[in-house]
Amino acid sequence: CGLAQGHLLLSDQPFPGSITALLKRPSFCPAKLLAQCPHSELPAEPSDQGVAAGVAVLLQSSTGRVLLTRRASTLSIFPGVWVPPGGHVEPDEELLDVGLRELEEETGLKLDAGTFSWRVLGLWESIYPPMLSRGLPRRHHVVAYLLLLSDQSHQLLEARMRPCEREVSAYAWLEPPVLAAVAAAEDGAESLGRAPGALPGTVSIVEVSGGSSSPTQLPTGILLNVAPAEGEDVERVSTGTKFALRVWLESRG
Repeated sequence: CGLAQGHLLLSDQPFPGSITALLKRPSFCPAKLLAQCPHSELPAEPSDQGVAAGVAVLLQSSTGRVLLTRRASTLSIFPGVWVPPGGHVEPDEELLDVGLRELEEETGLKLDAGTFSWRVLGLWESIYPPMLSRGLPRRHHVVAYLLLLSDQSHQLLEARMRPCEREVSAYAWLEPPVLAAVAAAEDGAESLGRAPGALPGTVSIVEVSGGSSSPTQLPTGILLNVAPAEGEDVERVSTGTKFALRVWLESRG
């Protein structure tokens, strides 16, 4: 994959400026299932838009914790779902620049050059709604997940955070055992992965509301929720985020 004139290009052959990256989608991906139903018709809006490119950043602190944010309930896609900071690729933007910009816009965190390293974890095909049983697709993205390794602790990073309430309703710095359990709660699987047994009953999060931030506790089980096949969505970690966490955990051994 690579960028050219503001477009994310995917190819089975290398090309100038390209990198090798894992590209995945869930077993219940609407694009896959629609391709098997030739009489299905996509609504005009996503058909006209095509596939948008996005970037999401897993920010890992020097203390090993990873930042996740809960999307505001007023957002049009995936409201109330836990994800890493991220957003759309603008014309002529490099992937890292997108990730740094979105991180700063959503959380107020500005990472200075020389204070972090980074790499691409993988690409994820994301569609909303995520399952055909919940309606025809309205948005279609390929999301590049980036891992940013900060040389600062999560305490120092959190002290500089000024989350944007229009986009973020809560955030949390989560430890690897909790993240491993989240990654094991696989959406669409016939049987869920085995989560670590010794998990805390709650995790610390920071709620963002009314222009202020306040620490509170969230039941760990909420982060282990899976995407429902029908009805309203639930507070959970997004399927794409679980994919990125699995790749991250494998890279840690």
